[in-house]
Amino acid sequence: MLMFILRRTGTMLATMVALTVIVFYMVNLPGNLEKLAKTEGNMRMTDEQVEQWLENEGFNRPFLTRYAEWLGVVPASVWVREGQPFGPGLSCLSEEEQAALVAEGPEATTSAFCGTIQGAMGWSRVFRKPVAEVVGERLGHTGILMFWVMIVMIPMSLTIGILAGMREGTGLDRGLSVASIATTSAPEYVTGIIFTVIFASGLGWLKGIAKAGDVTFENFTLPVMTMALYGMGYIARLTRASMVEVMTSHYIRTARLKGLNFRTVVLKHALRNALITPFTVIMLQFPWLLTGVVVVEAMFNYKGFGFALIQAAGNNDIDLLLAISWVAVIVVLLTQLISDIGYAYLNPRIRVK
Repeated sequence: MLMFILRRTGTMLATMVALTVIVFYMVNLPGNLEKLAKTEGNMRMTDEQVEQWLENEGFNRPFLTRYAEWLGVVPASVWVREGQPFGPGLSCLSEEEQAALVAEGPEATTSAFCGTIQGAMGWSRVFRKPVAEVVGERLGHTGILMFWVMIVMIPMSLTIGILAGMREGTGLDRGLSVASIATTSAPEYVTGIIFTVIFASGLGWLKGIAKAGDVTFENFTLPVMTMALYGMGYIARLTRASMVEVMTSHYIRTARLKGLNFRTVVLKHALRNALITPFTVIMLQFPWLLTGVVVVEAMFNYKGFGFALIQAAGNNDIDLLLAISWVAVIVVLLTQLISDIGYAYLNPRIRVK
């Protein structure tokens, strides 16, 4: 098991580096940098002025150098310009170190390990504060949303799937299957609009959904209902299919022929094997909830991780985009690692050598 975890961890790190290189390259394309220069400077800037701005801000340095500095595996440069310290490694210098650097003169330079690994994710040009603070705050809001979605979605979906699979072909199975298909047939934004019309406009409940983004019961109830309903049908259908397959297995038939009651057969013999596939699917819901709630958070004005992604992309906030991508990649890969370990634990037929 240890070697299995180590191999999976190595693969995860290699994948993380590859994905972050791709994202770093895409957000630093010449068109994005030109847009950033004109947004921060002047929309009427000439090409020469744009190049000068990029040179002053350090964007014209070699790609791999900037990536390594952003990651934090090589020291990031800090220099003095017009009597002020400036550079990608500035946030990792104390005020005393910055003052000492300025005192050395206009040509003084230094360096410090100051990248994402060290927790220095840069400065948000939209929110005008450190990116780490923005990501931490918005991730906390989405974390609350994810917690309640899971609390609602997982027990209900597993219960529906298990009940339908236990009674294959009955009216209960057909009714639950139709309900599960119906919940996944409509996209989240359609379900969200329907809930808004019914509960907010029609019944007058939950009117706080359009507030300034404070995390309250009023403004996260409808997002929770919207996302839980969509994911619930998908998990329930897979649970039902897995339960049907297990209930028709030879060892289940043998247990029934031995005289064990139906409840004992289900709880002690069938349930563990039937939960192998749903467990994997449930773990994959975490990255979906983290980055796939963009439309839902925007619809309900919920200031979470997905809403921050919209703001960063719309305003070309490079540092914030990179940080959000970094966090999303880590969450996806960690959940896949946990899913692989859990799958190996639940399924005794899988031998980890």
